Amino acid sequence: MFKIVIPGGSGHLGTLLTRHFRHQRHDVIVLGRKSTPAEWREIDGADAVINLIGRSVDCRYGEKHRREILESRVESVRKIATLVAEAKNPPRAWLQASTATLYAHRFDAANDEVHGIIGGNEADAPSKWRFSIDVALAWEKAFDEVVAPRTRKLKLRTAIVMSNHHGSAFPIFRLIAKLGLGGKMGDGKQWVSWIHERDFVQAVEWLIEEEDMSGVFNLAAPNPLPNAEFMRAIRETCGRRFGIGGTAWMLEIAAFVHRTETELLLKSRRVVPRRLLESGFQFEFERWPDAARDLCGRGGESVW
Repeated sequence: MFKIVIPGGSGHLGTLLTRHFRHQRHDVIVLGRKSTPAEWREIDGADAVINLIGRSVDCRYGEKHRREILESRVESVRKIATLVAEAKNPPRAWLQASTATLYAHRFDAANDEVHGIIGGNEADAPSKWRFSIDVALAWEKAFDEVVAPRTRKLKLRTAIVMSNHHGSAFPIFRLIAKLGLGGKMGDGKQWVSWIHERDFVQAVEWLIEEEDMSGVFNLAAPNPLPNAEFMRAIRETCGRRFGIGGTAWMLEIAAFVHRTETELLLKSRRVVPRRLLESGFQFEFERWPDAARDLCGRGGESVW
């Protein structure tokens, strides 16, 4: 049985992981803003720490939100680094959340951990998308600077995790498809990288158990697909033959109304999990139509 500490574990991903590991009868400790210093010291003696702390990016990128998004990520890494350094029995593994958004907006080749291109200088990407790259780079830099010789360090560049749980994008996609609005977004050519909830939690468990593994891992299904095909699969699972799409300018208006950013929909994220596959990890859901059918077939209930 593992002792697993999850800072920032009250959100979507933390809830999925907590349910999974407790179902496996592991000892799971969730830390949040109201946790006491004594609770934070549970990091001492843990088998694994999974740091998920970070303000949601589902918002408008005004100055205040930008500061909160960046500081919440970097400062949490530094806080945990201090606790790890002070621990008599430091955690055997530290899995640090990152994001597949770090990779370049591109349509040609897929980004893996070895040959992937870091974004920020794409000629065809809006300048405001650079903020997400800067945050991810600062987040990972803070983690890379941590000196923890007795702790195995892993960075999780995670794609969109699809589940029926609150906080996932999938219930929103399903709703708009049922309303007849599930057409392509923009020109529909942008690639969508995703991972089914079961593969996400099982990949995290795999990385904890495989003690010779460290470094960067893309947590994404092996087969990303263009947005037009992604939306078509959702429509088909919902029994809708067609769906009205949205042009880029229409999405900008909708994003403004809903206080979010179109980057979440229009950036081309073509990411593949080279290192997971090479390690022997087997995905339960490799293709999006199968994953969409599974999620829709459970009537809105998460399996965990």
